[in-house]
Amino acid sequence: MGRVENKVALITGGASGLGKATAILLAKEGAKVAIADRNLEGARAVADEIGKAAIAVHLDVTNEQQWIAALDVTEAAFGKLNVMVHSAGVGILKNVEDISVEEWRFVHSVNLDGPFLGIKHGLPRMRKYAPGSIVIISSVSGIIAGHNMSAYNTSKAGARMLAKTTALHCAKRKYDIRCNSVHPTFIDTPMVQSMIYAGGDPAVVRQKLEAQVPLGRLGEPDDVANCILYLASDESKFTTGAEFVIDGGITAQ
Repeated sequence: MGRVENKVALITGGASGLGKATAILLAKEGAKVAIADRNLEGARAVADEIGKAAIAVHLDVTNEQQWIAALDVTEAAFGKLNVMVHSAGVGILKNVEDISVEEWRFVHSVNLDGPFLGIKHGLPRMRKYAPGSIVIISSVSGIIAGHNMSAYNTSKAGARMLAKTTALHCAKRKYDIRCNSVHPTFIDTPMVQSMIYAGGDPAVVRQKLEAQVPLGRLGEPDDVANCILYLASDESKFTTGAEFVIDGGITAQ
């Protein structure tokens, strides 16, 4: 207990899935958390579940002014900002010929522009309260490609590189702020559940997904949240610009 005691974290996509699991775990380990999501009602429900250590913040991560406002609210509520976790994400299963320009731009605006805007406007604040940690949830799809995931693959690969360039930027300027990326495979979250139920017989689709994982099962949200907890804590004080793959062995094949 207390691995992130006295730290303040802003978590995007915090109303559900990996963001929710991360918010709950960081709060359990002593952090105060701002749960940022465009689904404000969902964010409030998670904040209520956590209690006084949490607030809900409305945030569309593609909107620069909403980013500035969310950071203002977090700093005003808790007095500082030490950790940012970029969990908000979307995916569209379409190949490079079938995806529309609008769909392509939307996926990149959430998965890549969102973390960029948070880092651009968050770094000046985090520098005041260093040490700090930024975690971008990318995907195993940012490392290996799929034939029908053109926008998702490229946006998550971009997020991986954004973490590395941010890490070097902060190190060069001696900010004492680390930045790392996390790369999960299929995790049992609402996003993956929507894929399962959109693909035909849910049992068959789930079995196909599990068959791609050497460990033979989907991951659980806490599998990812526990990695983020390490990166948010001072235990990872010498870790920056790295990528943490949580994929049940997929990339080992």
